[in-house]
Amino acid sequence: MSHEDFPTNEPAVVTCGLPYANGDLHIGHLRTYVGGDIYSRALKRLGQETAFVSGSDMHGTPVAVNAEQEGVTPEEFALRHHEAYEETFPKFDVEFDNYGHTHDETNVETTQEIVRTLESEGYVYEKEIPVAYDPDADQWLPDRFVEGACPYCGEHARGDECDEGCGRHLEPGEIEDPVSTITGNPAEYHEREHKFFAVSDLQEYLSGFLDRLEGTSNAQNQPREWVEGELQDWCITRDMDWGVDHPDDEDLVLYVWVDAPIEYISSTKQYTDRVGRDAFDWEQVWREDGDIVHIIGRDIIQHHTVFWPAMLHAAGYTEPRAVMASGFITLEGKGFSTSRNRAVWADEYLEEGFRPDLLRYYLATNGGFQQDVDFSWARFRERVNNELVGTVGNFAYRSLLFAAREFGGTPDADLSPQVRERIEEAIAEFEAGVNDYSVRDVGESAVRLAQFGNEYIQRNEPWKLDDDDPEKAQVIRDCVQIATAVAVLFEPVVPETAARLWADLDADGDVHAVEVDAALDAPGDEFDEPDELFEKIPEERVEELNEKLEARVAEATADDEAETEHEDDEAAESDDAAADLEPIADERIGFEDFQDLDIRVGEILAAEGVDGADKLAKLTVDIGVEERQIVAGIKQLHDLDSLPGTRIVVVANLEKAELFGVESNGMLLAAGEQADLLTTHEDAEPGTKIK
Repeated sequence: MSHEDFPTNEPAVVTCGLPYANGDLHIGHLRTYVGGDIYSRALKRLGQETAFVSGSDMHGTPVAVNAEQEGVTPEEFALRHHEAYEETFPKFDVEFDNYGHTHDETNVETTQEIVRTLESEGYVYEKEIPVAYDPDADQWLPDRFVEGACPYCGEHARGDECDEGCGRHLEPGEIEDPVSTITGNPAEYHEREHKFFAVSDLQEYLSGFLDRLEGTSNAQNQPREWVEGELQDWCITRDMDWGVDHPDDEDLVLYVWVDAPIEYISSTKQYTDRVGRDAFDWEQVWREDGDIVHIIGRDIIQHHTVFWPAMLHAAGYTEPRAVMASGFITLEGKGFSTSRNRAVWADEYLEEGFRPDLLRYYLATNGGFQQDVDFSWARFRERVNNELVGTVGNFAYRSLLFAAREFGGTPDADLSPQVRERIEEAIAEFEAGVNDYSVRDVGESAVRLAQFGNEYIQRNEPWKLDDDDPEKAQVIRDCVQIATAVAVLFEPVVPETAARLWADLDADGDVHAVEVDAALDAPGDEFDEPDELFEKIPEERVEELNEKLEARVAEATADDEAETEHEDDEAAESDDAAADLEPIADERIGFEDFQDLDIRVGEILAAEGVDGADKLAKLTVDIGVEERQIVAGIKQLHDLDSLPGTRIVVVANLEKAELFGVESNGMLLAAGEQADLLTTHEDAEPGTKIK
């Protein structure tokens, strides 16, 4: 692995986090896959030998739970979704060089081989641990078959992750007050012998690895708390039937986070098997000195920056060069909810007649890759109309139309030094975007160049020049070259549109295969009048789409309410059901108990994210008599920079707590899953007591 700027002399592998084969894809899921496709295309544009691989994650308890509910085998259930993903990704021009799955023979063999190596190198040991057991179902309860309280922050958690609180990975036996998700009954803990990967033995290596790691800052910084604190070993086996069998113990399967990332290696192997080692050698990347870039969601940073590099290092494989972790996507300011059909589904987007390039551009350039992004049809229309239609499309159409009508194609003139310099500048911006791991900068390099083209043609007004004026031919020659460069540089983001523009230019070669230097290659001598690259989205279309979304959500909500009327205290089927209103508690408290709460008006003075925690923010709050530091789980739900000056309601006499190593002295009050901050109707002063 090198740390030289791309392109390097070593082959590269770009991967995307494996989608769980347990549900349909919506546009929120597509962010990392589109980002991965853009990044891999951009690397190839620089001349970097690159393989883009991924696959479906077939194993784990979510698949087993959902398959049982449908009355099919986990393999049947997972394969159905895997095949759907294989069909969906190409529809959005996400073109993996290989897309496999974790249950295929290659991955099973590779996984078992790596585990044997870990054991032979002394990194695996056996230990008896408490494992949750449901006596009524006569079944062990791994991972999501058990729920309870997080031992670190006390919030409700699943068996493998505190998903509603501190975000920590949880080992078997750590959940407090365990409850079986199968029967809803309290679970029992029984001692079972399981196998552990001694990650703690690799603490010094992992600390150095994070110092070397490139990518987004959240992927570099978030894992440091785990690595530099008391690093825990990982249990790598589970009591299940569905998964990759442990190579020496058929009563156990390997933990899904063992076999899932190994699919990156297996998928690369399959690519080599298909194209031959002369075309791409998987061992040169994974065994020697290749450049590995992982493109993932923010919720799986820990697995890719702690567990995975530790496994690779201990088994003698190449460590990742970079991890790019995306932010989350919301819909009209609220979270996606599959149970309430509050989502823009991938197939639905296409059925509405929208081209994939429009969504690819929106996802790539609407904020930095690691930032949270909100999708709304109104904002989507605004970006398409203003930037794709108004800037890129407008420049390409007016330039090529004028060239075709006045000159029958490219005028016979040399490219001016000024425009050559600006194109070279755009190429440098593109290259910098790749090396800064910024898909937004990659996309915007082409848009800024088109904007320059619009200003250039408008400033020179060739339509006012006489036919025999050499400046007229010069200006149009420059504009045709700018359009050529836009096609080359914009191809990773909008491949279908780039191909149409390339065809309009009658340029040589395949725009999907050329490198960035082709931005300065001479365009076709002759070409016909072009078609418009993009069409405006009318405002009434947005209203129609919003009405459809609201109707779907209302219908799903009504179905939920009707179902609730006929069911007695049935457990929610998914995390989305947490959006339902909770019933009023039967147990009452006395007025004196209420008076014991010291609830005050506070004013937020400062707000910042807690390092290493996805959801936690550290607030400095003025409560009148003093300033307090309060930690709250609002990091992903509010723009922290906009919070200073906000009046909130605070429980001031709550016992102090420590969350992710940060002291919290009080609790702010907020409503619902979106943490709607409680405040006052008038301007009550900080410190005013709530009665």
